[in-house]
Amino acid sequence: MVKDSSSRQVTFSKRRTGLFKKANELATLCAAQVAIVVFSPGGKPYSFGHPSVEVVAERFLNQDGRRRVSIPGQVVDQSQREANVGRLGRQLNTVLTLLQAETKRGEVLNEAIRESRRKLRHQKPINELNLDELFEMKGSMEELHENVRGRVSEIEASYSLLLLSNIVVKQA
Repeated sequence: MVKDSSSRQVTFSKRRTGLFKKANELATLCAAQVAIVVFSPGGKPYSFGHPSVEVVAERFLNQDGRRRVSIPGQVVDQSQREANVGRLGRQLNTVLTLLQAETKRGEVLNEAIRESRRKLRHQKPINELNLDELFEMKGSMEELHENVRGRVSEIEASYSLLLLSNIVVKQA
């Protein structure tokens, strides 16, 4: 392995170009269908395919007329794949619903915070407030404190539900 990261990147780029050139020659000279997918040291994907990566991959996955996806250690057929997609779709819907509820709660909380800030900005400096104004400010701060506490409880509950749904989905 090339130790220096910049040299490794240069080596990767040159060899990738050479590999794709050889794959193109193989496809052209032998009328072969070829697909290559390579990830750079930085994780960026590169691909070459003749006629296309998608066509070659689809042909590979449908070799015996029955769609199969190879996963290290196991083979998943089309019905299992569809069941997994359905399960993941339900999980996605649950998470999106939770996200939507959390977004709405966040908007309500942000509005309460903005309102509290607005009220506080229009106030005189605290050392100039009379007793009634100080009690009013205390009430506003207690209300804000309770709103924040409630929000934290809601977030913790949602997080717990999300964790629980992930555990249930993994066991299914």
